[in-house]
Amino acid sequence: MAIGLVLVLVGAALLAGQLLGLSIEDIGWPFFVIAVGAVLLLAGLIVMDEQGVVIAGTITTTVGLVLLFQDQTGRWESWAYAWALVGPTASGLGLALWGVRSGNMTDVRNGTWGMLGGLALFAVGFLFFEGVVGIGGERLALPGWLLPAVIMAFGGVLLLRGLIQRRPS
Repeated sequence: MAIGLVLVLVGAALLAGQLLGLSIEDIGWPFFVIAVGAVLLLAGLIVMDEQGVVIAGTITTTVGLVLLFQDQTGRWESWAYAWALVGPTASGLGLALWGVRSGNMTDVRNGTWGMLGGLALFAVGFLFFEGVVGIGGERLALPGWLLPAVIMAFGGVLLLRGLIQRRPS
């Protein structure tokens, strides 16, 4: 059923594009990746009732959004740190959404921690690659203390999480 639904929606989108005279160049090819991700996400939440498909949908949608940003700005080098949005952040979002859908608070908690960890990795990567290395051509004008402070804050959160979730043996 899910594959059939995806094929019907893709065919309808292609037909609508032809009728409206829109081409891939007009829309932007990353929107096709975003659309596939959105269909997977909805199929996982509504039709298939499947955790893996929900997570795959959030990952695919996030890949499409990163590609859209890169396509529009020409900042392809941002993959050096944008992977953190795709891997841990998007999969954490998918797990959290699944947890909300299924009423499983453990999945919500684990997914939220995955998202926060991914966002922290993204922030550290962004500050390092854009602020220290200058991967985009010019280094960002950041205070020298910012990257170490962000890394220490990330480490502090991980330590705090470990202490909070520590269970006596």
